[in-house]
Amino acid sequence: MKTTMVQDLFEEEEDTQKGKFLTFSLGNESYGIEILYVTEIVGIQPITEVPELPKYIKGIINLRGKIIPVMDVRVRFNKPPMDYNDRTCIVVVDILEISIGLIVDTVAEVLSIPEQEIVPPPDINKGGKKYIKGIGKTGSEVTLILDCEKLIDEEEVEVLAKIDN
Repeated sequence: MKTTMVQDLFEEEEDTQKGKFLTFSLGNESYGIEILYVTEIVGIQPITEVPELPKYIKGIINLRGKIIPVMDVRVRFNKPPMDYNDRTCIVVVDILEISIGLIVDTVAEVLSIPEQEIVPPPDINKGGKKYIKGIGKTGSEVTLILDCEKLIDEEEVEVLAKIDN
């Protein structure tokens, strides 16, 4: 009976997170990450570079004793790099059982976007990695919904898992 109650609580918690997205910006674009991936948001931290990592993995941070690799999402999306400032944030997410920090320009808010307001992205990036899972319509604005699990590939998961442990 206890197991059922705990399972019900988990399902209820998942239901309350469904359709909620943490939004952040990179330049003029607004992106959203499903809130269930997000563990915390911190300001920019001192980053220690690690040799031989992909250039979009800026290095590692020590977050209260836990070593977390950080990815510059601008560089990952082939956008021009930008100096970090006091609005730059690290969004810590759990992707495929790895904690990783996503460096973004600014964090905006948590938005509820109903499933019927999310449309598939245009099919223009065939052959490339598809980071965008959908496009959320919120009033006259659009939010590009990220597919977190596509931000890193299998090979990178192995490398980052070694750092994470």
